[in-house]
Amino acid sequence: MFETDSSFCVPHGRTYALIGHNGADGLSIQRPVIKTGSKYYPLYQYLQQQARREVGMAIAEIEALLPGPLPKSAWTQKAWWSNRSRGALQATAWISAGYHTHTIDLDQQRVTFRPFQAEYRIQQKDGVLLWEGDAIKALRKHLHLTQAKFAETLGVRRQTVSEWENGLYAPDRSTAKHLGLVATQSEFQASPQTPTPITAQT
Repeated sequence: MFETDSSFCVPHGRTYALIGHNGADGLSIQRPVIKTGSKYYPLYQYLQQQARREVGMAIAEIEALLPGPLPKSAWTQKAWWSNRSRGALQATAWISAGYHTHTIDLDQQRVTFRPFQAEYRIQQKDGVLLWEGDAIKALRKHLHLTQAKFAETLGVRRQTVSEWENGLYAPDRSTAKHLGLVATQSEFQASPQTPTPITAQT
């Protein structure tokens, strides 16, 4: 049993593990690795070569990089572009390259990638996320939702979400359980990998 209070960069939507070590950083963040034989490896190579802070691509351009066609869901469902790698080989490609999907415009059939840059302070107790301001904001960003849409998902007011994210007060117990369920279903998690306390040096 332990508690962490960690400041670290979390790409919107990827499960990142806290890994204890003795370095000056206090913890390291594990990035998924894409296999060279993956269908989406050419996308990984393309993004890895970019030095831009924003990479906009038509979905057709992405498909042209690949050895085969994208599934229909890539053209019709935002969820296909979510920033998760477990069970989603396509996301492993951009996450391995250091990017996350920032905007998905299915009307224009375009996707914008940005480098990981959002930093959230997320706390855990006994391996369970504490639903405080930064954790809630990170989950919302992971889902590609505005505060209004996130509030609708949870059955609360937009102002309530804003107040949570700004630390004015925390969700009640039942809402915290709901947030945990949403996080599990969307594969948003920061999970400890060691039974010893981890403290990030800031």
